[in-house]
Amino acid sequence: MVVRVMSDNPASRPPPGRLSARFSLRRALVYAGTLAYCLALFLAFDFAWSSLTRGEETQRPARVANPVYDHGLAAGFDGHDIWGETRYRLVTNSLGFKDASTRAVPLKPASHRVLLIGDSFAEGIGMSYEDSFAGLLQRAGQQRNEKIEFLNAGVASYSPVIYYKKIKYLLELGLQFDEVVVFSDTSDVTDEANFYFCIDEDPKYRAYCSPAEGSMQPATASPKPGNFLIDRFVVFNRLRITIKRAIQSVVGNRRASLNTDRGRIGWTVPGADVTSVYRPLGVDGGIARSLQNMRALSDLLAARNIPLTIVVYPWAQQVAQGDRNSRQVSLWREFCERRCKAFINLYPVLFAASEADRKWYERFYIVGDDHFSAEGNQLVFRELARRLL
Repeated sequence: MVVRVMSDNPASRPPPGRLSARFSLRRALVYAGTLAYCLALFLAFDFAWSSLTRGEETQRPARVANPVYDHGLAAGFDGHDIWGETRYRLVTNSLGFKDASTRAVPLKPASHRVLLIGDSFAEGIGMSYEDSFAGLLQRAGQQRNEKIEFLNAGVASYSPVIYYKKIKYLLELGLQFDEVVVFSDTSDVTDEANFYFCIDEDPKYRAYCSPAEGSMQPATASPKPGNFLIDRFVVFNRLRITIKRAIQSVVGNRRASLNTDRGRIGWTVPGADVTSVYRPLGVDGGIARSLQNMRALSDLLAARNIPLTIVVYPWAQQVAQGDRNSRQVSLWREFCERRCKAFINLYPVLFAASEADRKWYERFYIVGDDHFSAEGNQLVFRELARRLL
């Protein structure tokens, strides 16, 4: 039998550095494996939860075409929609208006009823109804002794021709309301110069009608494919966006771009070359068509003794660019002198907020966007409440 005797000779042992390296490598592999295991579990649970919580948006679209006023929201929808990188809860009532529930809205109101209409800012895109200024107005109105009901007919990409055609449609449907508040967006002139010719009642504008317009499509549309990450990994995506926006806030790269980006509000910027953006009508044509359709709306409401209020507000770009006396403000202030119950200018409110806090953009607007954040909607609500409640 051969007996092996372990030598106590230090030379026969592995060097201490090699032992330490082996131990460190093994520990790193254990940590990496544990982290990968935890991440896999997190993603698996996130995927399962996200898949189970997907609503009926998998069966039908939240946004549909309409042959009368081009497009709107599907009635009685309770699910989710996507704006940019954000997936958020979207609920509509029986009229296809964004609401807190899929309630049936009676044509005849039980109390004073105000109809709100505008584009994505008024819709409150990217957030729940409860966090939007329309939802806040509705909640405050219902808490009054003399209740006020606020219905939100606003939908992304609306403009004056749609304001007029949709409100006319609702009146012909038999919907009763006591006043109308139009949230006129700076992009309205752009839309009037470029789109929605097929639904315009004026033959000179209908001559620009193209089969590509939404009003020429079927009254329903197939669900959009969506984004796999946003749809199936909701928690991970929210965490990713939070980290991304925090980095953008620190770096300030998104705020810097606000000073140079003209885009859809270029008609308000003196000397800006926007010829290629405003086709086929041009800036002057877009303004003329906006005024014509708003006059049609004003006349429609006046014939029924329904007062009209117009609200204007600045994009984040306009605040960053110091556009205090915007062409948008003067256009609708002058229009309202003889045609409106009231004109509400929210530019001073947002500019005052920007002067009071250097982080105004991160607080009041969605980072990477021009739309109001939840806190921005609160700010708008407080000012509107003073005038509308």
